[in-house]
Amino acid sequence: MENHRMTDAQITEQDVQKTLEQFKDPESGRSITQLGQVHDLKLEGNSLAITLGLTTWAAPLREETREELAEHLKKTFPQLDIAVELAVHERPAEKMGEFGLAAKSVIAVGAGKGGVGKSSIAAFLAYGLSRAGCKVGLLDADLYGPSIPHLLGTPDSPDIVDEKVQPVVVDGLKVMSMGFFIPEGEAVIWRGPMLHGAITQFLRDTDWGELDYLVIDMPPGTGDVAMSVSQLLPQSEAMIVCTPQDVALLDATKAITMMQRIELNVLGMVENMSFFICPDCDHRHEIFGSGGAKKKAAEMEVPFLGELPLLTHVRELGDAGKLSGAFDDAAVRPYLEKMCVATVRQLSSQRREEPPMPNLQVLD
Repeated sequence: MENHRMTDAQITEQDVQKTLEQFKDPESGRSITQLGQVHDLKLEGNSLAITLGLTTWAAPLREETREELAEHLKKTFPQLDIAVELAVHERPAEKMGEFGLAAKSVIAVGAGKGGVGKSSIAAFLAYGLSRAGCKVGLLDADLYGPSIPHLLGTPDSPDIVDEKVQPVVVDGLKVMSMGFFIPEGEAVIWRGPMLHGAITQFLRDTDWGELDYLVIDMPPGTGDVAMSVSQLLPQSEAMIVCTPQDVALLDATKAITMMQRIELNVLGMVENMSFFICPDCDHRHEIFGSGGAKKKAAEMEVPFLGELPLLTHVRELGDAGKLSGAFDDAAVRPYLEKMCVATVRQLSSQRREEPPMPNLQVLD
C-alpha cells in the first residue's frame, strides 16, 4: 500500500496549522485555532513544539487534552518529535439566565429519594473541580434539609456588601445555603412559591462573581425546586445520585424522567455506597448490591459517571465538618477524582459534538 505520509522537507507551519484547525477546545467545542488558543508554534527539523491554552473550566481535562492533541498531531506527522505545553487561556463566562449569572456550567445534583448521599456527592464534585483548578460555587438548594454548612464545617454567616450577599468562602469554594440563615434544628415550612422565591434570591442577590461551575445541591424527590432551577437557569445540567438497590433505582428513574421532562440535560448517574471496604481486612462487601446504577443508566441511555465506596472514615469526616479530607484518603480519592473527570468529560463531549451557541444580548 502506497505511503502518503509527508516527508520532513514537505512539512510546513501551514500544514501544522491545518491539522490544528481540526482539534476542538474542550470547553467551547470549537477549533483551538479559531479561538486563538495555540501559541509559540516552533517547527525545527524533526521537532514540533506548541503551547496550548486551556481555560480553567477544562482544568480537570488538562493532561488528557495535552495527550489527545499530541496524538492528533502524531497521526498526521508520525516522523516528528512532538511536545505540547499548556498555559491558561482566559475566557470570561457568558451571562446565564434572567439574572445574568456569570457561570459557564450549572450542575444540579439531584436524587429520587433522600438518604443516598446526594449532598456529599454535590460537595465532593465541587471540591474536586476546585482542586483541579476550576472556579466553583456551591449552592445548597436543599431548603428543607440544608446540610452543606455542616459537611463543610463552616460556622460563618454571609456578609452584605453593596446590597449583594457575599458567599461564604470555604477551601476556595463560594458557598451559599439556607443553613446560614436559620437556627440549627429549626424547620423550614414553606410552600412552592416561597421555595421559588428563595432560589431566586440565592441566584439574583448573591455576588457569585465569575464561575466555571455552579454546583447546586437539590432537594430529594421531584418537587418545586427543580422546576425553579429549570426556569431560572434553563441551560443547567443534572446529575442523579442513587444507591445500588432496586428501591433506590426506582426513585432515581423518576428523577431522571422529571429532569428530562422539564428539559434539563441529564449528564449521567452516580452510584453511591456501591460497596463497603472492610478497614480490617480490605475485603469488598456489596451491602446494597452493586452495579445497579450502571445497568439502569444503560437502560435509560444516560451516561454512568462513576461509583463511590461506603467508608466509615468518610462518614466520620462529614460528621466532623471536614468532608474535604476525603481527598487525602488514598482509598477513596481515585473514585472521587474519576467522578469529577467523568462529569467534565461528558460535558466536553457534548459541546464538541454540538458547540453551544453564544448568548445574544437583548439591547434596549
